[in-house]
Amino acid sequence: MLLKHLQRPSHKLVSEFVVAPFSLTPSIFQLRSHASSSGNLGKTALYDYHVSKGAKMVPFAGYSMPVQYKDGVLASHLFCRNNVVIFDVSHMLQTSIKGKDRLKVKSHASSSGNLGKTALYDYHVSKGAKMVPFAGYSMPVQYKDGVLASHLFCRHNVVIFDVSHMLQTSIKGKDAVSFMENLTVCDVQKLPENSGSLTVFTTDRGTIIDDLIVNKLTEHDLYVVSNAGCAEKDLNLMKSKESPHMMKLLQPLLTFDLSKMKFMTTIETDIGNVKGVRITRCGYTGEDGVEIQVENKSVVHLAEILTNRAIECRLAGLAARDSLRLEAGLCLYGNDIDETTTPVEASLLWLVGKRRRQVADFPGADVILTQIGDKSLLKEKRVGLIIEGAPARQHAVVKLGSEVVGRVTSGCPSPSLKKNIAMAYVKSDLAKVGTKLSVEIRNKDYEAVVSKMPFLPTNYYII
Repeated sequence: MLLKHLQRPSHKLVSEFVVAPFSLTPSIFQLRSHASSSGNLGKTALYDYHVSKGAKMVPFAGYSMPVQYKDGVLASHLFCRNNVVIFDVSHMLQTSIKGKDRLKVKSHASSSGNLGKTALYDYHVSKGAKMVPFAGYSMPVQYKDGVLASHLFCRHNVVIFDVSHMLQTSIKGKDAVSFMENLTVCDVQKLPENSGSLTVFTTDRGTIIDDLIVNKLTEHDLYVVSNAGCAEKDLNLMKSKESPHMMKLLQPLLTFDLSKMKFMTTIETDIGNVKGVRITRCGYTGEDGVEIQVENKSVVHLAEILTNRAIECRLAGLAARDSLRLEAGLCLYGNDIDETTTPVEASLLWLVGKRRRQVADFPGADVILTQIGDKSLLKEKRVGLIIEGAPARQHAVVKLGSEVVGRVTSGCPSPSLKKNIAMAYVKSDLAKVGTKLSVEIRNKDYEAVVSKMPFLPTNYYII
């Protein structure tokens, strides 16, 4: 096999937008190019563009990179969570692996035809229910007393129906109300909080796609229940309307339906008049992201296109990107992972695939598989911390009483949560969520508690 750097310089433009299984909030773009290095600090193809936009440039990984813009880090962070921003990640290494023997991989989705079961399935059977296929589930059609008896009993007493097969959707974000009103005839805006309404999804022809109930929990939080038999259709409808900022910004420039592109898939396409770009659905902030690789000669043109459309889109720097990735519980190499940590210690066990564990043919397999098999061998483990009083930074000491039990690897005040968050490595027997510790900050101990990560729910586009 031949490993070599890409010969053609390219840029990667990432767009991140929120669609938590149906959550709405907005968008991020990241730009990548292979920048050349003069021997001092390298400059990406966007260097002059950053400077012209008032970026503060700092040394980072051998390049001069924008750490923030005139509006400041906090403004960039919050704007990213609710709108569209662009990150330059073109300093990152891109490689292409080529060889005589090329692999073609096909994915075959297995369909067993098996019916789904609700959590009450065994209970129904134990009570003598007759189970039948319904909307892809095995559901009780009647009980021993018969249909007529159940009907009349319901009119005069109390009965329980199992409706847990139905599609339940949470829609969150500042655009939640307008999002649902773009799909239904319901006046969601005038619904009082903690109230709901029966409504229908409608087509452009005015016909009914499905009926549903919209519950308005708050102005930014809706809970929707729709029919199981229309689940796939309803999901596709809602996903096609998700993240209006992102979709409205990028979709008109594309020749394919971005809503059909799921997380961690890639395609080569055009964006407007910029030809031969590659779009990959991923990102580094916890939001749904689209990275776009484009030649250096076109990257400023593309950035101008994106930042001058009707949907507001801003550039954002390394500092906001760092606080965003920390909220999402994502590691930064050199801080949270390095050549002294294993995937098991870093709580990245999911990276080690089942087949690779079985074959055990990867570098370090003996160590990693031994740690997987015997957790008692772990000396430390990466955890999340929520800290009272003051934000912790890298190298801050973690304590249990007066005993030093770990170290902070990343930390900041969370603009979204308005709490002080951090990642740390602590003794493995103290890694349980809820464990109370302390962190020493400027010679003073502050209370801390081990917290589940990500700190903020992620919104990757999982179809």
